[in-house]
Amino acid sequence: MADVEGEVIEESEEAEELDAEAQARRRLALAQIRQYGDPVLRMRARELTSFDEDLERLVARMTQLMHDARGVGLAATQVGILQRVFVFQKGEDDVVAVVNPELTERGRELETDDEGCLSLQGVTMPVERHVRVTLEGRDPRGKDVRFELEGHPARAVQHELDHLDGTLILDRTDEQSRKAALAVLRPRPILAATP
Repeated sequence: MADVEGEVIEESEEAEELDAEAQARRRLALAQIRQYGDPVLRMRARELTSFDEDLERLVARMTQLMHDARGVGLAATQVGILQRVFVFQKGEDDVVAVVNPELTERGRELETDDEGCLSLQGVTMPVERHVRVTLEGRDPRGKDVRFELEGHPARAVQHELDHLDGTLILDRTDEQSRKAALAVLRPRPILAATP
């Protein structure tokens, strides 16, 4: 019985170490992602014409940052690169990079759900999105890609495409939710004590 208890304690300690390591990776990843107030988040990204090793390295970096930050998508503008490329979690283990993305079809059904953003830490807000979309673009090697998406992946690509246009979820929510989010996001003045 002592051996079993020893194994359980070791597994528990290992899980805590992994949690601490995952939290450290998340903090490091978030430090590399541009945060609200950074002007690049309001800029429109440029189309890409070169499909080279630099683009592949950018996509690999963005994929790793997205995983480490525990996100489901990440646009190049969020890492300070004004190029039209984003990565998103299409399935549980399926990350897709789309270059020069474009929504070619939008379903009629709309749904409002809470969204968060790796560039707006600590807030979520209701955002209305199309339930179904068709996304077209290219992969990092320049090959044409087309995805018919529904539900969470459809919401994620609309969110990331907004980033490439300089649009944030603050621009897509209601006034009350925007004010509440801004109260959290805006830096608070530090008042000095007067003698």
